Amino acid sequence: MKKIGMLTSGGDCQALNAAMRGVVKCLSNSTENAEIYGFYDGYRGLIYGDYRMLTHADFSGILTKGGTILGTSRTPFKSIRELDENGLDKVEAMKRNYRNLGLDCMVILGGNGTHKTANLLREEGLNIITLPKTIDNDLYGTDMTFGFQSAVDIATNAIDLIHTTASSHGRIFLVEVMGHKVGWLTLNAGMAGGADIILIPEIPYDTDKVIKAIYDRQARGSKFTILAVAEGAVSKERAAMSKHDLKEEMKNFRYPSVTYEIADIIEKRTGLETRVAVPGHMQRGGSPCAYDRVFASRLGSEAGRLILEGEYGFMVGIRNREIVKVPLEDVAGKLKMIDPDASIIKEAKMLGISFGD
Repeated sequence: MKKIGMLTSGGDCQALNAAMRGVVKCLSNSTENAEIYGFYDGYRGLIYGDYRMLTHADFSGILTKGGTILGTSRTPFKSIRELDENGLDKVEAMKRNYRNLGLDCMVILGGNGTHKTANLLREEGLNIITLPKTIDNDLYGTDMTFGFQSAVDIATNAIDLIHTTASSHGRIFLVEVMGHKVGWLTLNAGMAGGADIILIPEIPYDTDKVIKAIYDRQARGSKFTILAVAEGAVSKERAAMSKHDLKEEMKNFRYPSVTYEIADIIEKRTGLETRVAVPGHMQRGGSPCAYDRVFASRLGSEAGRLILEGEYGFMVGIRNREIVKVPLEDVAGKLKMIDPDASIIKEAKMLGISFGD
């Protein structure tokens, strides 16, 4: 009898349920019985012992369901070693709850912060397997994360919808896409949605170049321009600042986000009517797309196989379209950034897309 714990941590996204279902389907179709214990609201459930044993009925009908049946929350890695308000050692509490239940393994679904804590638990002697969840697609060691393609579809649809009103009114529209540190989502949605300018964290922008791209479109007879802007887009001036100086400057930042600042600058300097659209958390929501359903199911199935064979300490990812296992220590604490010289950037530029550089 295998006893498996499972939790989802960090921001929610599409296909979390599909991935968990994949694990359970694989285990239930083996010759070895398994008990599944679901911990509620991420690491918080493992810390405070908030769990219940799940049945096959819990995993029925959830392939197409967004969000997570276990709930989720953020437990920052930087404070994981700090005692809670009641003096509880969080790491020791997680280890204690794991051992009190006699678990053989914890299956943890999450992004970068989640993987740091998962690797810490591995170092502390727990058997851990992780699955790569994030709409940002920024986890190191895997070509793709589940939730990403679904979010791309939603952000692309937002850009598609903006096109009609932008062209009707001859406006400049900035669509703010999620992504604080990396621009995979903005880049892919921007290209798929036909954005004219794409601003991502990895390529600091020059406002003069952005405005020139708008004027160049006007000169070619285009009365509107669509910009796909990552939440974490940064100007060349700010990119050159030290962390301390940037922090001081941002204390007086008066806009809801950098997207609104860019919009204000464009409108004031060009006199063109400029608007901002923010799809926001809709990018995390709804039913997973077909790609994510298949992908998450494949990841879950492979995680189940690793459990059955007693192979722990890995993230299950994908490379060159094949599902692979990646040592957790090779994943934790690393970001998969876009290389400004990557072929996809060069190809986008050949299509006439400006990155403001």
